[in-house]
Amino acid sequence: MAYNTDTHAVAVAHGHATFMGIDNRKMAFWAFIGSECLLFGSLISTYLVYKGRSLTGPYPHEILNIPFTSFSTFDLLMSSLAMVLALAAIQRGDMKQGKLWLLITALLGLVFLGGQFWEFSHFVHEGLGLTTNLFGSTFYVLTGTHGAHVTVGVIWLLTLWIQAMRGKLGPGNALTVEITGLYWHFVDVVWIVIFTVVYLIQ
Repeated sequence: MAYNTDTHAVAVAHGHATFMGIDNRKMAFWAFIGSECLLFGSLISTYLVYKGRSLTGPYPHEILNIPFTSFSTFDLLMSSLAMVLALAAIQRGDMKQGKLWLLITALLGLVFLGGQFWEFSHFVHEGLGLTTNLFGSTFYVLTGTHGAHVTVGVIWLLTLWIQAMRGKLGPGNALTVEITGLYWHFVDVVWIVIFTVVYLIQ
């Protein structure tokens, strides 16, 4: 199979080449995202298998707050836009805007996590615990796993922001920011699926 030898040579010269001339860090991260798809696919499948089989309440239609979660979903989607703007700014060397949008992305992620914490607290108050019924078990494991991924993303973003504030992040590190963005967009896409399956289709 033919490929562009010039592109491959350039990538080799920079020490991060794959056979196709794509940076190996990005390829490795795509492989990681593939494994994460399997994880969330299994959790979502488990939720769907046990959907509607709870013998006791509370049931989804009794407890889920769709308007509130819609706001959280919008918040997370806006964080993806902020991530795109952060990467674009860093790629063109505008670190003032890059730092601003990195921080905004992280803060929007924190807003989402705050909303999830409030939602979980409210559900527990309403009598839905992890072991209350099948809905509670599958719901908390699925959304809790996603929340843990968002938490990792927020920590990652704040780490980049701190590096940028210290002058240790610039256009030369754009690939690192791009990989962070891939992770963040993945987390957002997964949430859209969860929101649709859990909240909208009851």
